[in-house]
Amino acid sequence: MRITRWAAALAATTSLLAVSAASAGAALPVIYNFPTAIAASALQPGGSPLGADDPNCHPSAAHPRPVVLVNGTFANQITSWNAISPLLKNNGYCVYTFNYGGLFLGQIGATGPIAASAGELKTEVDQVLAQTGAAKVDVVGWSQGGMMPRYYLKNLGGASKVNALIGLAPSNHGTTLSGLATLAGYFPGALDLVGAACPACGDQVRGSSFITALNAGGDTVPGVRYTVIQSTYYVGASGGDIARHGATNRLSFGALV
Repeated sequence: MRITRWAAALAATTSLLAVSAASAGAALPVIYNFPTAIAASALQPGGSPLGADDPNCHPSAAHPRPVVLVNGTFANQITSWNAISPLLKNNGYCVYTFNYGGLFLGQIGATGPIAASAGELKTEVDQVLAQTGAAKVDVVGWSQGGMMPRYYLKNLGGASKVNALIGLAPSNHGTTLSGLATLAGYFPGALDLVGAACPACGDQVRGSSFITALNAGGDTVPGVRYTVIQSTYYVGASGGDIARHGATNRLSFGALV
């Protein structure tokens, strides 16, 4: 209870500091604290993190491409990007986030069918390009948020609008959820129940029809720069590496931060 109250108080204080900083043109506060992000999301259900979605932001010569941040399964834009968004903003980037795949109770998102979520990403990118006048965006996403954009690039015309896709532990080749999905496969109908309750979860199971179709013909499309950063300790996604077309894969032996 004390931790919850402390996080809520810190989130409220951060919001006040952000308003003051914005008024003074000063740097936004960057807080690397997940409970604070949860509290901030609770105070603003469905809202944007600090620094994101500024309608008056115009890309600079130093940073000509807006950055679109894509959260992972069960998360939302505040709990995912409460630190990275203001950090990028402070460094001169135009930053955009959005919730997709449904948003249960204003907090739990990205559970809908991934193909449909990719359509939401398409809409977001089109809106960002129209608003900023930029030619392309850079996309950064974690877990599902690092894999789902690949459907957009491959099937929805996104390759002409995206310069780079940076995946943080993306579920590119599916996941077994540390063996839980494999175990569920031994019980008839169990995986179907998972897919019914959380279509995005079923789509991400290793060997699913969605993952198989996504990777058919290769992991990448020409014209887009791909980077994967993953940790040996992240269990939500396995096999995130991308092959072909000069993709960059980086492995961290510590936790992703």
